[in-house]
Amino acid sequence: MVALFSPGLLRPLHPLHAILLAFPLPLFLGALVSDLAYWSSFHIQWANFSSWLIAGGLLVGAFAVLWALVDLFRRGRVRKGRLIVYFVVLLAMWVLGFVNALVHAKDAWATMPEGLYLSAITALLALVAAWIGYSGFRTGEVE
Repeated sequence: MVALFSPGLLRPLHPLHAILLAFPLPLFLGALVSDLAYWSSFHIQWANFSSWLIAGGLLVGAFAVLWALVDLFRRGRVRKGRLIVYFVVLLAMWVLGFVNALVHAKDAWATMPEGLYLSAITALLALVAAWIGYSGFRTGEVE
């Protein structure tokens, strides 16, 4: 059984792009969980954890966004709509994550509730980006 590549079908994610895409979801989700822990316990260290997790998600997410932008221009016109949606969702995730990092740079309690809401939205966008990224790019049919 050999997997055939058909030029009409979308290409699979490059392995490095797949690795980069794997990081934002758990990092932004961890920031949401630590924001929830801070909301319930008022221990400042949870806010610090959130800030570091957001910074990590932004760092790796920036490379995933850049890779998606390059893929958007590198690929032909075949089924480009999914690539555009993927790029826009990744970009929105990164921009809201950056705003979230700025909110988390404030004093610990001053981050609430905006930081919690932004963490939830950013984690949701990271989930949507991972879903689109991993589900839509296939190599073709197996014969």
